[in-house]
Amino acid sequence: MPTDRDLDSVAGMTGRADLRLGITDVAPVVSCGAFSARAVVGEHVPITATVFREGHDAVAANVVWTPPGEDGVPQPLRRMAPFGDQPDRWLTTVMPDREGRWSFRVEAWSDPLATWHHAVEVKMAAGQGPEELANDLEEGARLLDRVAAEADGDWKARVADAAAALRDTSRELPARVAPALAAALQEYLHEHPVRELVTAGPRYEVWVDRPRALFGSWYEFFPRSTGPVVGGRPTHGTFATAADRLPAVADMGFDVVYLPPIHPIGTVNRKGPNTAQFPGGNPYEVGPDDPGSPWAIGSAEGGHDAVHPQLGTTEDFRAFVDRTRELGMEVALDFALQAAPDHPWVAEHPEFFTTKPDGTIAYAENPPKKYQDIYPVNFDNDPEGIYAECLRVIRVWIDAGVRIFRVDNPHTKPLNFWHWLIWTVKETDPDVLFLAEAFTRPAMMHQLARIGYTQSYTYFTWRTERGEIEDYGRELAANCHYMRPNFFVNTPDILHASLQFGGPPMFKIRAVLASMMSPTWGVYSGYELFEHVAVRPGSEEYLDSEKYQLRPRDFAAAEASGRSLAPYLRRLNEIRRAHPALQQLRTLRFHSVDNPNLICFTKTDPGSQDAVLVVVALDSHNTQIGTTALDLPALGLDWYERFTVTDELTGAAYDWGQFNYVELDPYREPAHVFSVTHSRPVQVPPPVS
Repeated sequence: MPTDRDLDSVAGMTGRADLRLGITDVAPVVSCGAFSARAVVGEHVPITATVFREGHDAVAANVVWTPPGEDGVPQPLRRMAPFGDQPDRWLTTVMPDREGRWSFRVEAWSDPLATWHHAVEVKMAAGQGPEELANDLEEGARLLDRVAAEADGDWKARVADAAAALRDTSRELPARVAPALAAALQEYLHEHPVRELVTAGPRYEVWVDRPRALFGSWYEFFPRSTGPVVGGRPTHGTFATAADRLPAVADMGFDVVYLPPIHPIGTVNRKGPNTAQFPGGNPYEVGPDDPGSPWAIGSAEGGHDAVHPQLGTTEDFRAFVDRTRELGMEVALDFALQAAPDHPWVAEHPEFFTTKPDGTIAYAENPPKKYQDIYPVNFDNDPEGIYAECLRVIRVWIDAGVRIFRVDNPHTKPLNFWHWLIWTVKETDPDVLFLAEAFTRPAMMHQLARIGYTQSYTYFTWRTERGEIEDYGRELAANCHYMRPNFFVNTPDILHASLQFGGPPMFKIRAVLASMMSPTWGVYSGYELFEHVAVRPGSEEYLDSEKYQLRPRDFAAAEASGRSLAPYLRRLNEIRRAHPALQQLRTLRFHSVDNPNLICFTKTDPGSQDAVLVVVALDSHNTQIGTTALDLPALGLDWYERFTVTDELTGAAYDWGQFNYVELDPYREPAHVFSVTHSRPVQVPPPVS
């Protein structure tokens, strides 16, 4: 028989010829078990497998679900149940209650009680009498004897009585069998089965994060743009002035405040306003008051472990973090592994960079763009030194109260570095989360998620038509056991053409799609003011980009005059917090609608009866009408049933069924966000295939 060590050594194999019973297609499994699957505390996690055996005897399965630090401790029996249309597929659901590294394995086994039950019922239905069933009755009694030997309390006697009845030849056949087939006893036998030929599959890991890893609303802003305007000129903000902005952010319902780099900014080759208009360089002479790009990190005033003096001190930053927590939010800090030419690393560790044949250090390029103010780090020159320094820097900000890091361009650094850094940090600080800002090839984005990134930026910003939105949503839902999306509607780098030309209704449309489809979404400051002017035609860069200059905004005046999207964002976040269905991804399902400019989807919560149905117009200029054709079983309903939907945006209520007329005027309201009222419990769906 294989040992546990043998079984663990083949974790990831989909099937093994030396296993007595068949166990294949186990999920959730990442890269054949090379990496941990992901979940969060309180999440309903479906575990599925294909389980089968030779012949016609009944087979059953269970999952051994082991909490962190309890490997080897006997765990409660968690039986799996058949599901779906495919034969031999089995499902159970687990729910972790703490952070850390959990594990599971599927066990298949022969179920002699179920085999006996089926055989007796079939033979009795065929008219066989007690003489013909004598061996069957004794076999059933012996199985019950085995159960009774392990039973406690009243059940020991009840099981023994059922066994005795099977052997009692003075009774009529139905009376002999009835106690063994009674519903109450069958329920007990289901929980206390006789397991034979137990076959244990490989062990797989599930890393469980805190809930913020899955669900949250992010708001990005630059602290330096929060200073007062004096004499018509903006002044540099501080952590204190930035803290004055926090109550308004909290009032909009955001959970995470994301700050671009807060470190000293290089002075060498500093970029000035509207640099993006001139990809080859900046023709404007940089003035003494031009703040430069926060991503050009480091100067004589310090590097990645320092705070820009104009923002304040490290203690000022700690006070900002504390204030954020007081308001029910937390800080996400940018972690950008690159350096300005005057970063202390350049003088102290020139081996961290690439030196060209002429002796100069290579700056960053993405032709035709040139970033003369940034030196990329070369991880091949001194990996040991770079690894140690990066870990030291991360720990500086963890000590300052940061538990989330948004990582800039992780796809330009080695994968093995990130795997080492993330899990080294989690050894001591398992609640620290990492967001990958990697707008790159799918293979790299997915691998960054597999090796440990908590969340990932996605292609959502560029998915605008119904077909591509649906396809991408299904892809993300199918991979949610390791890749958690963060749908940003805009970023300082990305002003999509749909926002440039779609008008205010498009800002609503994109916000509804992001906040309702993804459990985590984000907004870059200025979105609520409908900022939409690009630096030049065909560009996704903002005019007067905040990356290169101070950009104060009068949010209060805009909201007071009704020219702000803030109330709408506030309502979306209220809806998200009120509905558990919106706090997960795996239950996302799309439904048919006969107008390509309308999209319809639902999300459900397996822990309650909560369900949300969303219909959004994708055209921001014209009224759209259509008819839905809902997949009602996805909502726990039969095809013929009626139910009530209440629009969480307008308060209107409707009686709906499978087919429903929809009319959306984008200038009035471009979306329906319906809560669904019905009496059926929502089932836990299996992973999307």
